[in-house]
Amino acid sequence: MSQSRGKRDTFWAVEWHSKTRLDGTQIHLVWDGEIHLYRTRRDARAFIEERYGYIRRRADLRVEPYGWQLPRAVRVVVKRERSRR
Repeated sequence: MSQSRGKRDTFWAVEWHSKTRLDGTQIHLVWDGEIHLYRTRRDARAFIEERYGYIRRRADLRVEPYGWQLPRAVRVVVKRERSRR
């Protein structure tokens, strides 16, 4: 059995959710040129409220054809390794 090399860090990220009849369920990490990682769940939720809080008040965006749901804060593990060259 080989030992795991590299360092693991736990962060919080923002996960997008939407569901429509045409596309089905869509779940992915929010990406706008970079993935936003946060040390605390509170920080991730503050970002969600600031950037996507309007979805909570917009019933038209939560039904067809959009099917958006408020993004969720999810725990992610990032593993960093040195490349072998």
